Amino acid sequence: MDEADEKLQHSGPLLSESASPSPFRRRDFALFWTAGAVDGLGTCASSLFLPLILLGAGHPAGLAGLVASVALVSGLVVSPVAGVYADRLPRKPMMYLAALVAAGAMGSVFVTVALGHVVLVHVLAAAVVEQAASATYGAAASGTIRRLVPPEGYSRAIGYLQARDQAVQIVGPTLGGVLFQLARWVPLLADAVSFLLVAALSKAIRTDLVPAPPGRTDRTDPAPSFGRDLAEGLRFVSAEPFLRFVVVWTAGINALLGALYFHAVFTSQARGASPSSIGLVLTLAGVGGLLGALAAPWLVRRLRAAPIVTGASWAMVPTAAGLAFTSRTWAYGLLLGGVSLIVPSVVVVLQTRAMLVTPDRLLARMGTVLGTAGQAVAVLAPVTAGVLVAAYGGRAVALGCAGAFAGLALYATARAGLMAGGAE
Repeated sequence: MDEADEKLQHSGPLLSESASPSPFRRRDFALFWTAGAVDGLGTCASSLFLPLILLGAGHPAGLAGLVASVALVSGLVVSPVAGVYADRLPRKPMMYLAALVAAGAMGSVFVTVALGHVVLVHVLAAAVVEQAASATYGAAASGTIRRLVPPEGYSRAIGYLQARDQAVQIVGPTLGGVLFQLARWVPLLADAVSFLLVAALSKAIRTDLVPAPPGRTDRTDPAPSFGRDLAEGLRFVSAEPFLRFVVVWTAGINALLGALYFHAVFTSQARGASPSSIGLVLTLAGVGGLLGALAAPWLVRRLRAAPIVTGASWAMVPTAAGLAFTSRTWAYGLLLGGVSLIVPSVVVVLQTRAMLVTPDRLLARMGTVLGTAGQAVAVLAPVTAGVLVAAYGGRAVALGCAGAFAGLALYATARAGLMAGGAE
């Protein structure tokens, strides 16, 4: 019986037992958590305002948007590739070297902007390199939690990571705006410095993050190859019923949440809402996500996994439908905040069990496959929401999203047995 199988037998109690001591009592988890917070703040401070820098240099809006889109796609392309190497190579060096590469890329843009020589090709190349390096860091980081905390602490640690990311989404844009007001190059400098801090924090981690060996038993087994290792990760996810469920549920939720957010923005703008009012919508949604992430470990310790996933899935249906029958911006914010409040508990359940069913040597590949599937669908949300709102109106889009949420809820109910390790 391997490590994953042994932990899987105990996955039910691990999600409901009393909490272990706070993960922050573990030095290396605190370093890892802080590195992610610094990384997120720096990225938010620069990425939202990089298009404004290009616009200020005289480039059209279409090109500025293209730079942002190409950079995001490059991260999606690199992520599965990085996952293969993160399951082969020591993960800690990958983390801090990737952060140093990202620091160099954003530092070069800072220098050119500060000197007043903004070149579109250079900004595009730097943005692509930064996203690729961030994807590499993320792939290596996805295999660390199992080493940094014991199994009984997984749900609490994941909840803290969720809360960190939600807090960054709330604070980051405001911080970036303040820095941009000082000078347009200041957010870029902050991003470059943040990557240097991430590299230092990652290097300071003492825990052994070298992935487990593949455990070959036959001397005639072929030597590892990139294509074979990539296919192995894809096969593992597709062959594991629970991970297949996670792919479908996560991709669906990411697409629907993205569509709802942009539906609220486009509909509010069409009704004449001010930019500050629209910002309030996203702020309330972010606060809901933060509160949900903070409450998720407490909830997971008290309820079984299946009721959390199915209950949350069904609760999103009336919340999404409510968006079709309101015309006030603050109500949009409260309803989106309600959806955001629900999601983190499910994420904690799914990510915890995903770690339990995955061998250490496949953790990075599993994480990048799940992450890429969810992000790839979410990339289409803005344009899809814009087209649908323009063609059918905000009410029809909201009701359509509610119907899709109901479909996901039915799927989650039918697969509830997977949450407790049942058969497919």
